[in-house]
Amino acid sequence: MITPVVRKIAKGVAWTGGGILGAVALYLVAAAGLSVIPVAAENPDTAPDEVEAYLLSNGVHTDLVVPVRSPQMDWTRLVPYAHTPAADSTMQFVGFGWGDKGFYLDTPTWAELKPSTAVKAMFWMSTTAMHTTFHHRPTLGPDCVPLHLSRAEYTRLIQFIESSFAHDAQGRVQHIAGHSYGQHDAFYEAKRTYNLFYTCNSWANEGLKKAGQKAALWTPFDFGIFWHYR
Repeated sequence: MITPVVRKIAKGVAWTGGGILGAVALYLVAAAGLSVIPVAAENPDTAPDEVEAYLLSNGVHTDLVVPVRSPQMDWTRLVPYAHTPAADSTMQFVGFGWGDKGFYLDTPTWAELKPSTAVKAMFWMSTTAMHTTFHHRPTLGPDCVPLHLSRAEYTRLIQFIESSFAHDAQGRVQHIAGHSYGQHDAFYEAKRTYNLFYTCNSWANEGLKKAGQKAALWTPFDFGIFWHYR
């Protein structure tokens, strides 16, 4: 016989479960809907292609990839080759990604994702990191598209990327030693807080907006960005 107390508990569980599922569904619908709304490039036809850059996704995170050195910026002054295991100075490009520190450092693959890491990331309870990866010229494909920036646009992108790093009292970036995915990448402390509404891909999408490039109105996912570059 089901007692009134058991019925009340069951009803509460059902309502809670339904509320959670409803919130997830609403989030996914909003993400899909807002991702396809375009933010147009500022000067799609008139801006000169002075800086070669790329959008690069690993299937989860989107990186902004720019020249290691240009007349406007030498990134090795900020993120030296020596911070990576290979210290390979032949690499011509460097990719920047921003994201939750727990995801970046403790979850190299989805199989290693802990519920506690996911909860902290989604609900403003963790810190963030910058991930930098040196590349030879990226290979174009579904997960890698070119960006053609004017010098003015690249200047704004430089400022956006630089401002995402957390600096120490001497104004230096803070290398997180002993962590990398491979031979050509490194991690650094970052500013801002990761959450459901501002993810690694939201950061990349914001960078595109700052640089006057095509972007989604808002997106937490990489496909929301790449949709506008098909």
